[in-house]
Amino acid sequence: MHEHLPALAAKIAAVLSNKPEYFVTQPAELRVLRGMSEAEIEDFAGTHGWRVVRRLGGRQIEFYNDASQRGQL
Repeated sequence: MHEHLPALAAKIAAVLSNKPEYFVTQPAELRVLRGMSEAEIEDFAGTHGWRVVRRLGGRQIEFYNDASQRGQL
């Protein structure tokens, strides 16, 4: 599943460049993220300068731009 991660990262980055949040609700996108551990998802988000929040028991994952990470990128 990690081979699809760059495409998902590009989509999230594109949306976050125009909107304050991105809600991952598509089954194919959720499948990619569910194949990762919590720590891997946190690392994935952190390396891109995002914050991640799980909602609805993991059925929805939200990504936000993390202002505290901007100076570090």
